[in-house]
Amino acid sequence: MTRATHLTHSHDTPADTLTLAYDDRYRRRMAMCSDNGLSFLLDLAEAQDMRPGDSLVLDDGRTIRIVAADEPLMEAVPADPANLPRVAWHVGNRHLTCQILDDRLVLRADKVIGHMLEHLGCTVTFRDGPFTPEGGAYGQGRTHSHEH
Repeated sequence: MTRATHLTHSHDTPADTLTLAYDDRYRRRMAMCSDNGLSFLLDLAEAQDMRPGDSLVLDDGRTIRIVAADEPLMEAVPADPANLPRVAWHVGNRHLTCQILDDRLVLRADKVIGHMLEHLGCTVTFRDGPFTPEGGAYGQGRTHSHEH
């Protein structure tokens, strides 16, 4: 079976794409199938965060571009932009993954958290889209198994 052994960031035309939700973009080893049916074994040395735009390099030299799948999300826009840090603090205090934009936060859809955000003065809008939250504070990517 063809193997993908490392990640790169290339602007070359890929052989195919692989559309994955956020939780599925952190892997080390598993059988996968690209968007057009190319089967391969993901076989990385360690679990890595596969960011949209990255490419998996197959052992025959072809690449498979990573694409973020649409997921159920919510956007929280504070009525007063000066309150964005306060709202972000409340989200972080709950250890929620979050994408921080200039004027709003993007989180996974959650009606309970959405209700909390409304009580903090935000307009909450539910939509589908790609989810690319902030990486961890202890290095690039996610904070799984970090050391202090």
